[in-house]
Order: sequence, then C-alpha cells, then structure tokens
Amino acid sequence: MRLSALLTALPAQPTGATDGDPDLTAITVDSRRVKPGSLFVAVRGDTRDGHDFIAEALARGAAAIVAERPLPHAPTMPYITVPDTRPALAWLAAAWNGFPARRLVMIGVTGTDGKTTTASLIHSVLLAGGLRAGLISTVSAVIGDETLDTGFHVTTPDALEVQAYLARMVAAGLTHCVLEVTSHGLAQHRVTGCEFDVAAITNITHEHLDYHKTFENYRAAKGQLFTSLGTAALKPGGPAKAAILNADDGSAPYLESLLAALPGVRSIRYSLAPGAEVWAGEVSHTPAGIEFIAHGPGFAIPVRSRLVGAFNVSNCLAAVAVTAGALGLPVEEVGRGIQALPGVPGRMERVDLGQPFTALVDFAHTPNALRRALETARQLLAPGSAGRVIAVFGSAGLRDVEKRRLMAETAARLADISILTAEDPRSESLEAILALMAEGAQSGGGVEGQTFYCVPDRRQALRLAVSLARPGDIVLVCGKGHEQSMCFGAVEYAWDDRTALRSALAERLGVAGPDMPFLPQP
Repeated sequence: MRLSALLTALPAQPTGATDGDPDLTAITVDSRRVKPGSLFVAVRGDTRDGHDFIAEALARGAAAIVAERPLPHAPTMPYITVPDTRPALAWLAAAWNGFPARRLVMIGVTGTDGKTTTASLIHSVLLAGGLRAGLISTVSAVIGDETLDTGFHVTTPDALEVQAYLARMVAAGLTHCVLEVTSHGLAQHRVTGCEFDVAAITNITHEHLDYHKTFENYRAAKGQLFTSLGTAALKPGGPAKAAILNADDGSAPYLESLLAALPGVRSIRYSLAPGAEVWAGEVSHTPAGIEFIAHGPGFAIPVRSRLVGAFNVSNCLAAVAVTAGALGLPVEEVGRGIQALPGVPGRMERVDLGQPFTALVDFAHTPNALRRALETARQLLAPGSAGRVIAVFGSAGLRDVEKRRLMAETAARLADISILTAEDPRSESLEAILALMAEGAQSGGGVEGQTFYCVPDRRQALRLAVSLARPGDIVLVCGKGHEQSMCFGAVEYAWDDRTALRSALAERLGVAGPDMPFLPQP
C-alpha cells in the first residue's frame, strides 16, 4: 500500500518530511521486525521508547517513519510526525487492513470483572441466532472454526493484532465481532478504529491503579469505550448505537453523564432487581448452575446456564441486554445461546479426579472478583453441611499494591482457610508481598497457622489445600484461571493452575495424573 493512502486515515494532518510515496510492505512497532519497505511507527512504551530504535529501523531498510518528535538531522526518507503515535498506529493499522470494523457489527465489552464470561455469552447467543460471529477475548480469538491463543498475560491485543484479527473475520465471511476491551487497551489506543456499535460494561471496581494511578483515571479509561460510540462510523443496515449499563454498579451514573452528550446513542440498563430495562426475576441457584427469567421491553426469557453465582446472573443479563435489547435477536435464540455455553476456561472451572470434595479454578484477581468467587463457593456448599471453603491465591508483583491487603482481608472474612502464595511476583520480593497480604488477613480476623497460611511456593500451597480438604469442602484456587505462565523476575515459566491442581489431587488420591509444573524456588 502506498504511504499516501495510509496517511489519509490519520485524524490529524501529519507534519514533517512527507516527500516521497513508497509502496509499503508492512507496518511494525518492533525495529527487529523491520524489513526493506516497512513503515516503522515509534511508540513510547512503559519501559522502552520506540524513538530510541529509529536508527536501527532505518538500518534494516525502513521506507518511512512515523514518530512524535523530529530527527536531529534532515531525514532522507518520508518522516512523518504526529502528536501521539498510539492513536496514529491504530488508524494506520485499520487502513492497512481495509477498515475491517466498518464491515462488522462491533460489540465491545469492558469492566473490571466478568468481561470474558460476558463476551463469551454474547458470542454464544449470536451463534445460536445463526449469525457468523467472531470473538476476541483474553482467552482466545475465535474466527469461524479456528481458535487462536492470544498469548501469555495478554489483555487486549495491540492495534496491529486487533485489526489483523478483524480483517481475518471479514475474509472468513463473518458479520459480527465481540471484542473484550480492557482499560489498558482503551488508554493505549489498542481498540481505536474499531468503530463500535454496541458497548457493554460489567462493573468498575478497584483494579489497575498501579497503571492508572487513580480510580477516576481508571473509570475514565473505561468510559472511552462509550464515548467512542459518538464518533464511530454508521454502518448501512447496522444496529443503532447502544450502551449497555449495569444499573447495580456505581459506574452507571458516571457513564450516563457521558452518554448525555451523545444524543445518537441509546442506553439500556440491566439489573438484578426490577427498575431497569432488563432485569432478573425468579432467580434460582443450584450446584448445576443458575435459572431465572430475564424481563425486558416486550419479552420474558427463561434463562438456564451452567455458570454459577449471582455475578453470573448479572453477566447473563448483560448478554440479554446486548442481544435481545440492542440487536433485537429473537428471545428463543437468546435463551438457547446462553444455555449452550458450557463454561469459560478458568472461570469457576471444576477439576475432578474423583476426590470427595469440590476443586475449582477461577481467574479472580481483584478484591471484588475474589469476594464474588468466595460467596459463590459458599452457595455451592451442601445445605446444613459442615463443608468449608479453602481459598488459595496471591497478588501480582509490579501491580496495584493496595489490593494485596484488600484481597487477603476479604478472604479472611469469607473463607474458612486462606493459603497465601506466589502469583507472578515478577521482580518484587515475594516475601514482602506475602507480608502485606498477611497483614490484611490479620485485619480481617485471620489467625496465621489456623485460618490462614503463607506458603510462598504455589505448588506446595496447592498440595496443602488438597491435604486439608475434607469430604464436602470446596478448594478454590484463584488468580491465574486460564493463564498459561507465571512470571518470576523477567522469566515466564509454563504454569497452568488446572494442571497443577490435578497433579496435587492425583498425589493425594494415589492415582495417575500430570506432573506438577516446575516453578523456581521462592
């Protein structure tokens, strides 16, 4: 593609040396991947600045450069300067791929907790309705019959990857895309150019303050998904722009204030109680799942799901609001699609080797998500039994420090036994992380050695939990869910909580099972 054709996608007129119009062969932000004819976009990252690698990109044959500051000498090739290369990259990526989002009905799902489950529910309903729909989540990208792993510790993929996935969906004949959108993805313009038609939120609670610094900044990042509806392309035959809000969450008034400035965007609220446009009645919880009636304008949908917990009633309602409310899908297809979802990897996922207690793996890694997971675990205990909840979890290094105390305090109050352990300590002291968590557990009424334990080695923590479990108990392992690695220092070690838990169970039961994955000694 000619450079001049790409530059027309930029929202602001570029400056700098724009003489020349090379026929580009690729776009990249990694100087190591530059080949002759590439466009190199210098992006400032958290730890590295792409501007420091412009010389390397030129040496490797870059045909043009997009950057935020000029070269100290006169450039010999097209050198384009823009105010911010992150949104520029997103629009360049969209143009490079032929603006694929303009040929798809785009549904964005954001929130602190429940994004992956809600996005998966919406995707399942679209498929049940006979629509050709794709899904991009933190677990995988689903394009027709193909499922692609989105990688280690990935939130929203970068703009180049997102637009490439969308282009593959268009090429495969898909008509709809459900995209899980993180606050990092919004703040870093990874989903700029995605031209959303429907935006949905699960909740906004304490998380990622290490990056956003304040809750207000975090909330504002989430809000960008909704304000983008006001400028997104209108698509012939596409749905009216719609915002799906959780009336039970404190984020609703803030998001409604943003939507007030967007007269072309309608809002649909959902709630566990009457009063919203979509709400749940006759809710029933069983170990096998949830059942309720989803009430909405002109419909009452019997919903049955294998998901468990009150929070998943809310996630199902969000899916109903998107599919029946915003897209107008027939109610029988909505109910069938929700029921068809067997579960989401690493979300209250059962691990069963025939042990006399329940073992679950969940992704809960925020105070709110851990609280909801523990409350759900208590609901799963047999009525009147002496069953206990044994929770295993940690708190990541180089991330929000405050949640370490909060999570341990929450577990001390809601779990019978908490085992605090390693969870991606990265370059931080694991001992220091666990000391903060122990303080939180004690403030929640925990007693070390009785109701909570500090076990730095996650393998030994799982073994301890399994050894303590009695018939009727629930062992709940939180924090990693579907993830396939754990970070110590700067190294990602292959790790899957589900595999490790199976290994610990097999050891206790004396049956064949997988080997316990390797982790470095704390």
